[in-house]
Amino acid sequence: MARILAVCRVEQLLPDASSVGVTAIDKRPVDGRVKARPLGLRADVQADRKNHGGPSKALYAYAEEDAEFWAAELGRPIPAGLFGENLRTAGLDVNGAEIGERWRIGDELVVEVTCPRTPCATFQRRMREQQWVKRFTQANRVGAYLSIVHAGTVGAGDTVEVVDRPGHGVTIASWFGGADAAQADALEAAERAGAVTLAREMVESIASVRRRAA
Repeated sequence: MARILAVCRVEQLLPDASSVGVTAIDKRPVDGRVKARPLGLRADVQADRKNHGGPSKALYAYAEEDAEFWAAELGRPIPAGLFGENLRTAGLDVNGAEIGERWRIGDELVVEVTCPRTPCATFQRRMREQQWVKRFTQANRVGAYLSIVHAGTVGAGDTVEVVDRPGHGVTIASWFGGADAAQADALEAAERAGAVTLAREMVESIASVRRRAA
């Protein structure tokens, strides 16, 4: 059964070469249960609020199975939180989740898959691996951002159940790895049918696909 292995939030703000000057990517596991609200975990923060956080990026989930892939590739452990994730999952195909898919975590928390994570220069500096952004992108194991549908608490060991799958077939991996007009059509049709409400990031991404195809 799918479950949460770790719940992570910011340990400390670190100096960063970005325009913001600091980063909150240093997430680490916490004990006990943590409240998940519309803007994320209680006591968690985002330094670059233009590109991180907000209702459509309240949480970031990354699968243990993908972390194990990277551990083998890089020859070092990938502990929970290293990638800046809030939730480290096990037994859940995070990259295979459809845009708009909903999960129930534990007894009360319900989240919705909104968009893929796009790796940035801050992530590369965090990892200290050559061409990290390129490698992470090419592997297409990017993880998923989540919005909060029903607030609740979350803790390590909570079960994760997929409670709604829109059925349009566009997944985190398929969109990140090969966004095209056909997938854009499927997403927009699903939204017109009321099956999903696309996050701002996806609306902008679809518009970008349309421009490239024009």
